[in-house]
Amino acid sequence: MNYLLICFILLTSNVSYENPELTIQIENIGILEGRIRIGVFNKGENFLKREAAIKHYYITVKSSTEIIKINDLPKGDYAFSMFHDENSDDEFNLNFLGIPKEPYGFSNNVKPKFSAPSYESCKFSLAEDRTVEVTLSN
Repeated sequence: MNYLLICFILLTSNVSYENPELTIQIENIGILEGRIRIGVFNKGENFLKREAAIKHYYITVKSSTEIIKINDLPKGDYAFSMFHDENSDDEFNLNFLGIPKEPYGFSNNVKPKFSAPSYESCKFSLAEDRTVEVTLSN
């Protein structure tokens, strides 16, 4: 019986139950005011809708490059969007044509041309620690 218990402990001691660490490095921050809001999604349905995000993170802007480390996402597929809320009104401000007035970015550093990107184009797998860079569009 002790032999079985020792084997079980040895087998399970090598299994990691910790979440991987996602490090996001945000580049091209032009105005050192406000904060960056990041929404994380795990499915394509209602992608980019604020209420569909499974997690929200905020970074107070102090530098032209900011880094956030996220440790509370289990292994899986995700996509994220972010915007620099320069005026701290907690809204992604658009002009009367619907064109963004504030800098924004997406996972995989997707740069949309004429419409918002899809979940599939922004999706990445988080299976181990990972660092990604996003250059904000201005």
